Amino acid sequence: METPAPPVPRPAAPARPEVPITTTAPVKRERRWSVAALCIVLAVLAGLGAAAAVTSASDRAKVLAIARDVPAGQALTTADLTVAEVSADAALTPLPASQKASMVGKRPAVDLRKGGLLTASQLAEGTGLGDDKQQVGVQVKRGQAPAGTLAPGDKVLAVTTPAQGEQQTAKEAEAPPSTVNAVVVTVSRPDASGNVVVNLAVSPTDGPLLATRAAQGRIALVREPRS
Repeated sequence: METPAPPVPRPAAPARPEVPITTTAPVKRERRWSVAALCIVLAVLAGLGAAAAVTSASDRAKVLAIARDVPAGQALTTADLTVAEVSADAALTPLPASQKASMVGKRPAVDLRKGGLLTASQLAEGTGLGDDKQQVGVQVKRGQAPAGTLAPGDKVLAVTTPAQGEQQTAKEAEAPPSTVNAVVVTVSRPDASGNVVVNLAVSPTDGPLLATRAAQGRIALVREPRS
């Protein structure tokens, strides 16, 4: 009787390497701190933006603006004026909106353009003109007045020039020209030919004479020295 063979031992299974157990808790905690920090930064920025907006709003002022074009010398109406909000700036001197009612009836010394701000210097005030003066509009051709230097309040001499084709004797040519003392009220913008219309305030005794000579195109203006 044969003896059974002893069992062949099986090779031992290789030992499995120990795998460290990791957790996600630190990652989650780090992410939570990042989100919290981002929220804090956003909150601070929002606060700064709100503060800047409040400061900017508090620095704005309501002022008078031009609602439509107004030519020089034309009395202002309520429809000519509107209210605008602008940032406070020492370089700007627009009239406050509270003076809107008192501006109605005032006459600008220069042409006003839609969208511009109304300032005191644009009005024909402070020229020393009273109600005892007459106003005469004189169309002055290029070369018959100082170019670009006339301003409201300027004192001028309205000099009568010879009529076109008029023959003067030697004595008449040497005689001083006839002049009228006047004060500039408004000056229009030059037209395509360079002509301007100057409104002059004169004595009632000189108004008709100046108007007659102006209608004939026989007026040249000489500005007096400014004091």
